[in-house]
Amino acid sequence: MNWKSFFIGAAVGLVGGYVTKEILAQNTNVSPERVLENVKKKFKQSGPISGSWIHMVAEPYEKQDITYNVYKGGISKNNNGTHEQFEFIADAHTGTLIDITLSSDAV
Repeated sequence: MNWKSFFIGAAVGLVGGYVTKEILAQNTNVSPERVLENVKKKFKQSGPISGSWIHMVAEPYEKQDITYNVYKGGISKNNNGTHEQFEFIADAHTGTLIDITLSSDAV
């Protein structure tokens, strides 16, 4: 076995693996399940929730001339006998909440 060929192959493999890892790290999104879990934790701080949902596919969203890739979802709560539905928008890359609104469909 030629040691020179072995070390060249190993070096190329390591460099290729590192470059691939960096490319994938730049384009990764937080999982929608994790985003929903974090939003539910925040809402539970002000009382129990009765339901939740999240759209599993990230989509473009523009706010104040900035375009984000986002997940959209919702939370239902019973607040003093009143059913409230909130819709939220979270950044798909970081999981940060961008917007929360009280749904007009609240009963």
